[in-house]
Amino acid sequence: MTPAEEHEREPGGDEMLAAEYVLGVLSADERQIAARRIATDAEFSRIVDLWEERLSPLGSSYAEIEPPAAVKHALDQRLFGAEPQPAAILRQLWQSLAVWRGLAAAALVALAFVIVDSIVGPPAETPGFQRVASLAADGTDVRYVAVYDPVHKRIGLSHVSGARAPNRDFELWVIEAGQSPISAGIIPVGETVHLALQENVARLLEQDAAIAISLEPEGGSPTGQPTGPVVAAGDLKSI
Repeated sequence: MTPAEEHEREPGGDEMLAAEYVLGVLSADERQIAARRIATDAEFSRIVDLWEERLSPLGSSYAEIEPPAAVKHALDQRLFGAEPQPAAILRQLWQSLAVWRGLAAAALVALAFVIVDSIVGPPAETPGFQRVASLAADGTDVRYVAVYDPVHKRIGLSHVSGARAPNRDFELWVIEAGQSPISAGIIPVGETVHLALQENVARLLEQDAAIAISLEPEGGSPTGQPTGPVVAAGDLKSI
């Protein structure tokens, strides 16, 4: 892939790429591309830093917890094999800022799993970990990043781009295959907002329903179904 191709990622461009990098939902190839750009492109690195700050409130419901010592050992095993050689590892790490960022992301994901496991208990008895989605659609510049929190039954929405028209609102819909969309509520104006979900809506999100955003009259759809164009949509992925 050429440098030009690396920069041409639609829909969403650098903002969406940076948001998805921070959330950890990129494919392995896309993550390597983003990591190289972080190390060489100061403007893209700045965007990634801004998204780290913007998305951090979405996880504010979780209290800090000291991870077990076994987490460090498990990370070493996954990243370096049987027993890491300290001198060689240090030389390799210092050679690349991208590696540092990658390790930080891996550590955060591992820590997140430890936190959730300690808070919500065994997976068989509780919902899964947070699920995320990049919401976009052809023919519109509206972009959102959605994070569903199954513990508190709410969804966080971070606005990437695209303005709503005057006297119109964005409305969030949950769509189960073969069924009519169910409204999850009007999306408030703001960079990062949260919507509390009804139990039936939350249950659908835990069963792989899709989510979409439509442009509606001020105050929401008058019919209980989308009446305006769908400006963004996507599927949730577990992290």
